[in-house]
Amino acid sequence: MFDLIDIGANLTHDSFDADRDAVLARAAAAGVARIIVTGTSVTSSVQAAELCDAHPKRLSATAGVHPHHAAELDAHTSAALRSLLAAPQFVAAGECGLDFFRDYSPRDAQRRAFAAQLELAAEVGKPVFLHQRDAHEEFVAMLAPKRAALVGGVAHCFTGGPKELDAYLELDLYIGVTRWVCDERRGADLRAAVPRIPLERLLVETDAPYLLPRDLAPKPQSRRNEPQFLSHVLERVAALREQPVDVVARATTANAERLFGLRAG
Repeated sequence: MFDLIDIGANLTHDSFDADRDAVLARAAAAGVARIIVTGTSVTSSVQAAELCDAHPKRLSATAGVHPHHAAELDAHTSAALRSLLAAPQFVAAGECGLDFFRDYSPRDAQRRAFAAQLELAAEVGKPVFLHQRDAHEEFVAMLAPKRAALVGGVAHCFTGGPKELDAYLELDLYIGVTRWVCDERRGADLRAAVPRIPLERLLVETDAPYLLPRDLAPKPQSRRNEPQFLSHVLERVAALREQPVDVVARATTANAERLFGLRAG
């Protein structure tokens, strides 16, 4: 049985409202011992704290404002995030970054929110949980000058290829891999990059309820992703790296403990 850490699951999502405890039970049965609940807004970060309080040995959380919600970040929400990040159950600032694929928030608002959360992460001394889509060059340009002040960070849901990977490794980031590695349509660049990720920088995540692995069989009728499927991602990653699954499992757990300051399981 593995002792895995899912470093990114959106457990506050309303799709889990009816059976959240059962979702956690299935995850534990599948070897996912701990989960980091992603905060994408002040509201979801507060909800994540409540989940952590209910499951203190299994759940930790991030607190942040996703680029989709960047227009919501003001002095009030920044103060709320600062207060949340002072609590021990919060192990990273974010999800923060740039998303020029959806542009749900204006790009100037995304830039301001990203810069503000990088400053906040440096202030509170916690790593950053990073999001980037279709904004690689600007993302790196904003992050690079701030990196020395940060204690660490992870490129959450990394979907790029070797070129993007090299840029993130140059910034001493951890790399979070999701079911994109299982996607035969869009995952070719990522599959080429996975063997190049240093083992000590590799993390795995589900981003549940999103990103159900395409090659999962049988697929759940709901089409909802869950932390229990993290082992499926792990197996695909290990196969691409031509390494034993248990070696990759132990490494990703140790890496998550190190980055997020978690106690060894």
